Amino acid sequence: MIVALIVAAGRGSRMAGPTPKQYRPLGGAAVLRHTVLAFHHHPAIALTQVVIHPEDAPLYAEATAGLDLPPAVFGGATRQESVRRGIEAVAARAPDHILIHDAVRPFVAAETITAVIAALARHRAVIAGLPVVDTLKRCAGEIVTATLDRAGVWRAQTPQGFHFPDIRAAHGAAHGAAHGALGAGAADLTDDSLVAERAGIPVAMVLGHEDAFKITTEPDLARAEAILQRRRAASDLAGGAAGED
Repeated sequence: MIVALIVAAGRGSRMAGPTPKQYRPLGGAAVLRHTVLAFHHHPAIALTQVVIHPEDAPLYAEATAGLDLPPAVFGGATRQESVRRGIEAVAARAPDHILIHDAVRPFVAAETITAVIAALARHRAVIAGLPVVDTLKRCAGEIVTATLDRAGVWRAQTPQGFHFPDIRAAHGAAHGAAHGALGAGAADLTDDSLVAERAGIPVAMVLGHEDAFKITTEPDLARAEAILQRRRAASDLAGGAAGED
């Protein structure tokens, strides 16, 4: 059994307005709805579980109206804690694998989801990403202090897939460390592959897609709207061509 865990508990401080970015409209539907449907419609995903902020329950109900989903799980004060709560919420179903995905990456491709799942047959942890093609600079203020070697450097995306017992144990250990005497003030691990790495789990990479970017700013939302309109126009054109045959 494969579970998709959609993390939608964030507040989105870099985007103006009272509505969290995952509930902002995109092509007539909330960003979150587009994301959920990408996994909900994938034939390999048996269950799609969403983690939300407690204050967002009405927004979530509106965004997912008509979809056959389990009740949302309320997240914690950090992304790491929200993911841990989501993992624990689905543990009773004893999934084999879990795919963890950012709610504000609505254009994840079915091919990417399939690639992550396929790679889990060979690896304990798998993430999607893109190789860095730009020259990398380290700066101190406005001054460039070094040019970094980009060879072998990738930008991590989601989904990030794991063998369920592995990532459950890794998050449990990270939670214990953060709340233990020696872990007081420990930093939030904002990437689940880093949680896995800290637990000694090797992480593999598969190729993602440029369209699977994370919506964090108003320009990102405008970019997403343009992509959606382009896709709809292409679909309409293909449909019209098919009707002429």
